[in-house]
Amino acid sequence: MKIRSIIFGIIASAAIFPVHAQTVDEIINKNTEARGGKDKINSIQTIHLESSVEVMGNDATSSTFIVNGKGYKNMLNFNGQQIIQCVTDKGGWSVNPLMGQTRPQALSADQIKAAQSQLDLSGPLVDYAAKGNKVELAGKEVVNGASAYNLKVTTKDNIPLNLYIDSASSNLVKFTSSMNMGGQQMETTITFSDYRKTESGYVFAYAQQITLPQVTLNITHNKVEINGTIDPTVFDMPK
Repeated sequence: MKIRSIIFGIIASAAIFPVHAQTVDEIINKNTEARGGKDKINSIQTIHLESSVEVMGNDATSSTFIVNGKGYKNMLNFNGQQIIQCVTDKGGWSVNPLMGQTRPQALSADQIKAAQSQLDLSGPLVDYAAKGNKVELAGKEVVNGASAYNLKVTTKDNIPLNLYIDSASSNLVKFTSSMNMGGQQMETTITFSDYRKTESGYVFAYAQQITLPQVTLNITHNKVEINGTIDPTVFDMPK
């Protein structure tokens, strides 16, 4: 009887003092701290990446330049050909010889809208309300064998995103988006791993896997340079 009373007492206590559930803001704050803290994140104005890329069983190299709020440019060297995607706060252009596009061409409005999220180096969660984004907790899911919070984000441009935050480390482990591109729905999934602290104190994922329709890219960042000088003309569309 005594043991039964203790068990009922525990159950009753649990009913009176429910287990604390994480709120959206608590999850975001922990993720912000895991990345190095809000001040550190907001101090980032440029990022330059040098990366190795495995795509369809082939090795490639990649260079990426980002100026916060101003420009993003990625140059992928694949089988002796260079694929370029560039977007700025005013427009965008690309070169893709694999698709027969050997001269720079302007991106469509849909492509620009989808790519401009990469201009925000702090990401959609930091100061999300001030940015006009809405965030809700859509439950928990298993990502790479571990529990993760699913944060459903709707940006100010009405773009739906899902960010999965590992419940133990508070790192971003998965990102999904879906955009209408030329009348077709295009889904993108990115998984993140191998988090390390850079010399600047910012914590960065050195490994990413990007899954696009019909192709998957495995990316390893060999060089991560924070707040280096980037010539703004690098984003200019060649004549």
